Amino acid sequence: MNITVGSVVKSTAGKDKDGFFAVLELIGDRALIADGKRRKVESPKPKNLKHLRATNTVFDLPLTNKELKRSLKAFGGNAKEE
Repeated sequence: MNITVGSVVKSTAGKDKDGFFAVLELIGDRALIADGKRRKVESPKPKNLKHLRATNTVFDLPLTNKELKRSLKAFGGNAKEE
């Protein structure tokens, strides 16, 4: 499955491993991801595409932090909370 803007992805490496995020932008081989809680839409995290696994869900962007957090809750939220 290809990762596109709006895709819901699962992180497979790093501190955010097993967390679900939405892809806000693609820049080369990196994606800017946010979950609305730890990573806000205003300051997305750059993440290497090889550390992300796509799901079958694509969101219509733009979303607010609250909408994004609520939408990702259906995926079980983020496994690791701070």
